[in-house]
Amino acid sequence: MSQTQTWEKKEGNVGTLTITVPAEDFDKALDQAFNKVKKDIQVPGFRKGKIPRQMFEKRFGVESLYQDALDIVLPGAYSKAIDETGIKPVDQPSVDVKEIEKGKDLVLELEVTVEPEVELGEYKGLEGKEIDAEVSEDDVNEQIEALLGQYAELVVKEGEVAEGDVANIDFKGFVDGEAFEGGEMEGHDLEIGSGTFIPGFEDQLIGLKAGEEKDVEVTFPEEYQAEELQGKDATFKVKLNEVKEKEAKELTDEFVKEELEGFEGVETADEVKKQIEEDLKNFKEQERDYELRESLVVQAAENAKMEIPEAMVESEQQRMLQEYEQRLAQQGLNLELFEQISGQTKEDLLEQMKDDAFKRVRTGLTLQAIAQAENIEATEEDVDNELQKLADQFQMAKDDIKKVLGDLSVIENDIKNQKAIEFLVDNRKQ
Repeated sequence: MSQTQTWEKKEGNVGTLTITVPAEDFDKALDQAFNKVKKDIQVPGFRKGKIPRQMFEKRFGVESLYQDALDIVLPGAYSKAIDETGIKPVDQPSVDVKEIEKGKDLVLELEVTVEPEVELGEYKGLEGKEIDAEVSEDDVNEQIEALLGQYAELVVKEGEVAEGDVANIDFKGFVDGEAFEGGEMEGHDLEIGSGTFIPGFEDQLIGLKAGEEKDVEVTFPEEYQAEELQGKDATFKVKLNEVKEKEAKELTDEFVKEELEGFEGVETADEVKKQIEEDLKNFKEQERDYELRESLVVQAAENAKMEIPEAMVESEQQRMLQEYEQRLAQQGLNLELFEQISGQTKEDLLEQMKDDAFKRVRTGLTLQAIAQAENIEATEEDVDNELQKLADQFQMAKDDIKKVLGDLSVIENDIKNQKAIEFLVDNRKQ
């Protein structure tokens, strides 16, 4: 006799999965459980771990093996039941043991939360958002100005502080007439307009001249990193030591040859302009394609109906948090240090991610439903091409990538989702 299972869908996304494990399979699990626990048992007349099975059951009862046997049987039985019934669980099930006895079939009832059924709305003939991808002369000049700004030199300026200048200052901060820790510095260079100081601080320096002093009145933000200063009014006694302004470079052939970096194979100012124009065009075209695809996906998801289980949203929040931690690591930070700097906890971040997590889940389910409705598949060639891209990206052999990934279903699902998006694009309102 082999294992049997039945699935009964109930209200919402929850159902009952009943699994019947044959008696011989459960008895084998009992044998494994006994061999596991006997190693630590010592009784008079027998060496440790050598107690006979019959004596064990007489002394401790066969029931003492049931939980270990259940732990041995359940993972495989549950996995097989999922495959046989075709359900897609999204959370750990709750298990109710209905019948458990040596020599008899094991009967389990599991309450399982599964992926919701998606009722697709309108997804063909949608009107996508199309943005202008044209590159103007002003666009090119703006990029050139920003590029030259990276090479600008600071020179001492006579006259008043203005937006964009760098002010060298001494300052000391007071709250309620008392100086506070960390509020004093000498010879600090502050770029006016950079937003690096407390809101309102930099603006009040505009118009000062070197050698002048001023009391700057500000209010610390309610979410300031130092709790004792949150929301407090403060006075900073500031002395302006020196003012420097940025002296921009000019885009000349000489500048391109002698100073400009990051533009391989170019030697003239005209060639730089041409490359900037081409880069801008490529960027705007990518931005246009992204906006078009995103707008169509959002519309299709909003038109679909589904009841999303909270467990799916929570799982997505955890994935988003892992992504965020990876980005922090690239900056040399970790979550603990981020919490100290920002004053935000992991729970705060998860709550902030909740809406986006919900949208991600809804989008994923919608694309999955579209792929199913349109018989969209990930071919072997598609998967092979994706594996090759990963191999090239990480400079590994393709077979090694496959070994690392193990289950290729994630790649297959991603390919189907991308094909579903292409379907939306190809079938949009023209």
